[in-house]
Amino acid sequence: MESDADLRFDHDSPERVKRQLSRLTGMTAGQMRKVASAALAGVGAHKDHFVVLASLAETGPASQAQLSDRTRVYRSDLVAVLNELAAAGFVQRAPDPEDKRRNVITVTEAGRERLAELDAVLEGVNEHIMAPLDEDERAMLFRLLARVNAHLADG
Repeated sequence: MESDADLRFDHDSPERVKRQLSRLTGMTAGQMRKVASAALAGVGAHKDHFVVLASLAETGPASQAQLSDRTRVYRSDLVAVLNELAAAGFVQRAPDPEDKRRNVITVTEAGRERLAELDAVLEGVNEHIMAPLDEDERAMLFRLLARVNAHLADG
């Protein structure tokens, strides 16, 4: 795993490297991922737990294939995530009434409570990450990154 120093953009980097937006955002994303992963691990979770619970809570029950598409969690990885969440009582699998060969995944009340806990953990992560920015700068950062993301996604 990369150390904090390895992820520091302004440390010992040549000037032309410092002008590369993809390097800055990549290194910053690495730092943010590290902070978020540590915070989630502190409560026995990881990012895919949050993503799956959030998707089910906001958009309702789904087949595993639909859930994989919604969350962008690989289908092979999703099985392990769902096994962990089901073992903890956060999701429930039931046969699809329209196609008994597949399961429908539903968030449980315990899963909604867990999601609220993970929301609070990640709100703390967001606060830590954006501590140097005021409210207007935070909103602007989200708008600008969303615009760049949409532009790149559109090709």
